[in-house]
Amino acid sequence: MLYNEFNGDRLSRLGFGCMRFAKDEATGEIDQAKVNAMFDLAISRGVNYFDTAYPYLDGKSELAMAEALKKYPRDSYFIADKFPGHSLPGPIDNIALFNISLKKCGAEYFDYYLLHNITEWSVKIYEDPEYHIIPDIVKMKEEGKIRHLGFSFHGGPALLEEFLTRYEGVFEFVQIQCNYLDWTLQKAKEKYDIITKHGLGVWVMEPLRGGKLANLSEENSAKLEPFRGDAKASNASFGFRFLQALPGIKMILSGMNEVFQVEDNLNTFDEYKPLSQEETAALFDIAEDLKSGVPCTACRYCCAGCPMGLDIPYLIECYNDYKSSGNRSMTSGMRLDGLPEEKRPSACIGCGQCSHACPQGIDVPTVLSKLADIYAEAPSWSVTKKSRGEAIAKDLNKEN
Repeated sequence: MLYNEFNGDRLSRLGFGCMRFAKDEATGEIDQAKVNAMFDLAISRGVNYFDTAYPYLDGKSELAMAEALKKYPRDSYFIADKFPGHSLPGPIDNIALFNISLKKCGAEYFDYYLLHNITEWSVKIYEDPEYHIIPDIVKMKEEGKIRHLGFSFHGGPALLEEFLTRYEGVFEFVQIQCNYLDWTLQKAKEKYDIITKHGLGVWVMEPLRGGKLANLSEENSAKLEPFRGDAKASNASFGFRFLQALPGIKMILSGMNEVFQVEDNLNTFDEYKPLSQEETAALFDIAEDLKSGVPCTACRYCCAGCPMGLDIPYLIECYNDYKSSGNRSMTSGMRLDGLPEEKRPSACIGCGQCSHACPQGIDVPTVLSKLADIYAEAPSWSVTKKSRGEAIAKDLNKEN
């Protein structure tokens, strides 16, 4: 197993993400026997980092993870959990909710703890004095219930820079969606550079885009054929090797739900094997094929003459993410939620000045019209938030 040293800890480079545990077909509950088998294999091969979150799997991920780890010494592994500020029904007793997660995880402290899902929308809750989230979580760190504090991030580079600057010295690491598709599509490279510039560790979620980069089309899989070797390396292994070469990345999380996935990933992390230039070029060629949006370069020529003052590159970034996610990106919905009504895509009046200014020849009004339709029809974060908020309130009531 490859390891990284981080602020006094020796972390396996491969971490176990606990968001996608398989369910028993008969009961519909988490298949605990399979979770135990996967953890046993991972631990036997050196994995020592396990990442969960309060809302994962309807609140059951923490319990399943704790059950699988209970036979191992507490000082032999690291637990990461997250505070669901983006899901709160309103201002609550943050410390009581924090302690519920500790109890479910069977732990007295968290090795790593994150503010969950910072975006242009949720940052308003996290920084709202009435919610008092950041001061309460910092207090938990001061009391020794959190060893290392970070946050997971789904917003744009501008917000990331602003947030890290405001809270310089508070956080130690940032978890971002990073893979060879999102390196450009979601500006992961820019985010990586910002995080490392601030001297923080980079944690990676969605290294294979929820399996999208492991389950390539026959045409795209064929592009990797010359590099597979005698052992016939998997599509997934190329995605992980792309990330291994970035020195600022200290943790790569994989949401494994089958034993064969654990085995394959462990084999990839047994040795450091940087990608060749040819392999990297093949991955970026696949990434371009997977993109379904428009070729915006964020030059911002379109913004100067917009009578509505829209941040058109930001809106197109959301559109491209929607298109590459089958119009089901909850993250893009939250980012659009964070905009005032008059700055959302529906505010476009279709004057066409942006299109005349665009060096790429993008028909911007048409794109924004499509984005407005997608945003209106895509899964609503407000519905999900309401359901999660009710679950939080129920848990807090039980404790009281």
